[in-house]
Amino acid sequence: MSRLVSVTITGPNEEWLANHTRELVGRQLVACGNITTKVRSIYRWQGSIEDETEAMVVLHTQIDRLAELIRYTNESHPYDTAQIVAVEVAGVDPDYQRWVIEQTAEAINK
Repeated sequence: MSRLVSVTITGPNEEWLANHTRELVGRQLVACGNITTKVRSIYRWQGSIEDETEAMVVLHTQIDRLAELIRYTNESHPYDTAQIVAVEVAGVDPDYQRWVIEQTAEAINK
């Protein structure tokens, strides 16, 4: 069975991430996404330390969809450098794993 990854992406606000997540689900690049509406991000950008409020989504997909997910996100994201981090899932309920694979498999087999 295919390996799963959890992918986090930050964005400027909840609405942008909700729209982006709908697109990803519609394209069968992810099975689902869980959005956190307020994340405080502190980082260095172009020589300054920034302290901003963003939103974040956690997405679930299979590893075979990751490259396309990253490509599509980079094309659509409003930031110059999007935060996209994928972590391979070490353990998962087998029924949930099958569901994620089913939700993302059709696009692979087209």
